[in-house]
Amino acid sequence: MSLCLAGTASAGGYRVSLQGQKALAMGHTGVALSESSEVVFFNPGAMTQLQSDTDITGGLTLLAGSTIYENPDVGARAETDNPLGTPINGYMTQKISEEMSWGLGVYTPYGNKVEWPTDWQGSHLVNYIELQAIYIQPTIGYQINDSTSVGFGPTLVLGSVEFNRNLSTSLANASGERSNVTIEASDVTALGYNIGIFTKINEQLNFGASYRSEVTVEARNEKADFSNIPTALAALFPDGQFDADLPLPAELTLGVAYALDNKTILAFDFNRTFWSTYENLTVIFDAPGAGTSVNPRNYKDSSIYRFGVQHQYNDQWIVRGGLYFDESPVQDGYFAPETPRNDSIGYTAGASYQYSKNMELDFSVLLLVFDKVSNSYDYYEEGGTTVPFAGAYESSAYSFGFGLSYKY
Repeated sequence: MSLCLAGTASAGGYRVSLQGQKALAMGHTGVALSESSEVVFFNPGAMTQLQSDTDITGGLTLLAGSTIYENPDVGARAETDNPLGTPINGYMTQKISEEMSWGLGVYTPYGNKVEWPTDWQGSHLVNYIELQAIYIQPTIGYQINDSTSVGFGPTLVLGSVEFNRNLSTSLANASGERSNVTIEASDVTALGYNIGIFTKINEQLNFGASYRSEVTVEARNEKADFSNIPTALAALFPDGQFDADLPLPAELTLGVAYALDNKTILAFDFNRTFWSTYENLTVIFDAPGAGTSVNPRNYKDSSIYRFGVQHQYNDQWIVRGGLYFDESPVQDGYFAPETPRNDSIGYTAGASYQYSKNMELDFSVLLLVFDKVSNSYDYYEEGGTTVPFAGAYESSAYSFGFGLSYKY
């Protein structure tokens, strides 16, 4: 798969909030708006409310970020070295009749990429992880009456993962190279759905709600490679296969949009992500020395509060701004460095330029500021003894997005 996602884009676990340039510039609000074909993601119930017969929207985001780990008590410090991320999204809607529209979306709501220095202090938990989940969503929308419409889209999820960690805090071969394992799965598929309702309460006020189902990505008989194993233990750690499941949680979003006048719109979304489905990361190896690795996560459900504003500055420019407050689902004692996330605030801005009668150029910028957190992962065991891994984490991320909208 070709999408590259930077892990620090997602405060909530491995959730990535970069699904549209217009919406991102408004604090990632969108469930109660009908501005473009981005509604395929944000609320398929709003498709029939779009003004144009055909609406095509696409975007590319340049994403950068890093996480610093420190534990002064043991003199430890490490910083992630994440490459530039380039997540993309694309949507299309088309009216079938006055009451019906169809659409298609390709987007990436979940993903994670974190690269720590090899053999760093937490290498027994993770050296490197890259998770990708691409959603493909054909969608249908129906206008119930003049004010209310609904939409539904089944989703095909294409997933892949690559993960590397050391086998213990000290195990190494005769040359002193640390023993490690890499697991890799590609072209894993799963199914889900996205459903929404959109209502024009009056000329100024809209209400929207959408629900995206849980999807479980199941890796079966995928590749597991063991490296730098001491000769005496080689028979216990042959290269082989593994099985694992990873939940992509369900989420519910409610929102309102209010037109102050014919130029300015205010929006608010509330998102609840049902992270409590992620109880354990369990990996079953066929290598006898590895067996079954059970890694408790015990995530909790979390919320995101999003605020946005849009203003028609003149005939050519629309400007936008927003912010959102993102709660971390990670509980105390379960803070694992493959998803070093804490509560965060996202500051957003952007604009659209009317390049021609049918074409707009869209821009967005995001600054994501995480609370510094001191926490630990208390569930790693070695030789029957629990070995907690504690420290302070400080993360930041920023993005620049570019998009194109075409309507006719």
